[in-house]
Amino acid sequence: MTAPAQPRLLRALAGETLERPPVWFMRQAGRSLPEYRELRARATDFIAFCHNPEMAAEATLQPMRRFPFDAAIVFADILLIPRALGQEVWFEAGEGPRLGVLPPVERLAGEVEASTARLADIGETLARVRTELEPDRALIGFAGAPWTVATYMLEGRGSDRSAARAYAHAHPAELDALLKVLVDATARYLVMQARSGAQALKIFESWAEGLPEDVFERIVIRPHAAIVEQVRAAGVTAPFIGFPRGAGALVDNYAAQVPVEGVALDTQASIAQGRRLQAQGKTIQGALDNLLLRAGGSGLDARVDTLLEAWSSGPYIFNLGHGVLPDTPAENIARVVARVTGKPLSALAAE
Repeated sequence: MTAPAQPRLLRALAGETLERPPVWFMRQAGRSLPEYRELRARATDFIAFCHNPEMAAEATLQPMRRFPFDAAIVFADILLIPRALGQEVWFEAGEGPRLGVLPPVERLAGEVEASTARLADIGETLARVRTELEPDRALIGFAGAPWTVATYMLEGRGSDRSAARAYAHAHPAELDALLKVLVDATARYLVMQARSGAQALKIFESWAEGLPEDVFERIVIRPHAAIVEQVRAAGVTAPFIGFPRGAGALVDNYAAQVPVEGVALDTQASIAQGRRLQAQGKTIQGALDNLLLRAGGSGLDARVDTLLEAWSSGPYIFNLGHGVLPDTPAENIARVVARVTGKPLSALAAE
């Protein structure tokens, strides 16, 4: 019996240059698909949705049925960790996340071990998806990065992060203590995900912009490196993708100091920067503007072709520079995936 082919995504993260890059999209699990909206309407609230393995697995698999993506990413949320650590978290309809008063760091630290068990539902979701997903399609687990999660914990909601950045300058020791708790909890969470079926792990640093170089090193680079170190120490070998969104030129520092196999690039990344990272031994991912994906048309086709021509000579994963927007037409997603994979557009279920 012939062994199943290794997933294309894992080959790219191992440094292979393939005849075409693997393709998947951030936030592909849900948001823009009508079947997701129907599923979401059946959940009592968003957090309950994330903690329902049957529903979360279905949300993870829905885009895989529609489009020939090379990888699925588990349906979850970056704010499940603060909730597991004991901070109140809820979602206001139409407004986004809200968090209660930040507990003392000492109390949070005492909940790190227990937090992993409280996130066991996400492990079950991964196990369910891995059972149903074809062997040649990879499964990605993820977590929010410590600094990004800390901004929500400190401010109590999504914002421009100005209060959190001011806190980073005014209270460095206190922030470092909070980040240490989040590093430990995140590493345990990712180990659990890998043992549940995740074959690659992604760290989402959604709010890396606006940080001076020294602060970026302290609150982004060091925590990311510490997470990878702890996960590796636990015996997990799954490759990592790091995403320091908005970091600009500091992405080069990140790639040089954080031992991730892949570096995800946002929409401001230049062609030259991507090639430079590839030359340094990193697999690159991303950069397609999610607004352009939503707009569609000839401009989208041209940008897809430009990225493919520029980066396909090195290890590369085709993706967006941010997540799929909720009002993105499914036919635009199908158009891009067909262009990357070479499959006929007529063969893709984009209705």
